[in-house]
Amino acid sequence: MYGYIRPLQGELKVRDLERFKACYCGLCHALGGKYGLAARFVLSYELVFLSMLLWDKGEPLEIKKKRCIAGPCRSRRCCDRNSTLDICAGYCVILSWWKLRDTVQDESFFKSIAHRGLACLLLRAYRKAAREHPGFDNAVREGIAGLAAYEARGERSLDEAADKFAQMLKAAVPASMEEETRRPLLELLYHLGRWIYIIDAFDDYRADARESRFNPLIARFRLNGGNLAEEDASRLKITISHSNNLVCSAYELLPENVWTEIARNIVYAGMPEVCSHVLDGTWQTYRRKK
Repeated sequence: MYGYIRPLQGELKVRDLERFKACYCGLCHALGGKYGLAARFVLSYELVFLSMLLWDKGEPLEIKKKRCIAGPCRSRRCCDRNSTLDICAGYCVILSWWKLRDTVQDESFFKSIAHRGLACLLLRAYRKAAREHPGFDNAVREGIAGLAAYEARGERSLDEAADKFAQMLKAAVPASMEEETRRPLLELLYHLGRWIYIIDAFDDYRADARESRFNPLIARFRLNGGNLAEEDASRLKITISHSNNLVCSAYELLPENVWTEIARNIVYAGMPEVCSHVLDGTWQTYRRKK
């Protein structure tokens, strides 16, 4: 799912890069431990970052060596499971399930066969995650329904569509969290959601135009030869950068925890780097190298 929220690895210390990978592996183990093998296939960078944001400031970081399903002959450094990783594993399953369902609705039967198959494999995990996190599940369900209604009406407001996705991410903030942490985190996740939605739309708009699929950028702007006009692309870059800046501002209001340096790298360096590659059309090549 997505994969845009990642650190700029060249700017990380070797120790921090190893810790980031350990968090990634820790979330993978949490997915497998709580929701079964199929759930591991929906692991995403976005939920790894969310794990870092929700990590309690007093929670220590424990790293152990565990076997990796992708390479069982060798062990990898992995964060030990805790309540934060388990919560984010549930969120990951819920988000992935609804994204799969949305894709199945949008695509023809034959084009959606792979998504239908993964949805079937993920059904049991989704039902368990929905029981454990009903508030988040309802928020995502309503957000997806809102986006579907937006598409059906043929709306052209990019802000309205991005807002619906951003509201989903805000629902990931626990109501029980201390107010001094909760308020900036709500702000951060809202603008992060807006950033992801617009970046994803820009990344997909050429393919969506070829396949006659809905894309908010195609609805909002006119394409010239399959591409956005330079002026429209420039306006989008300003909008995306503004959301990134608001993410950074909100992040600075959060208390520090064991992931502070890595999370700061993500919002100040990783997100702008990803944005640059998406906007100049080199993102797919760049992500395959990482």
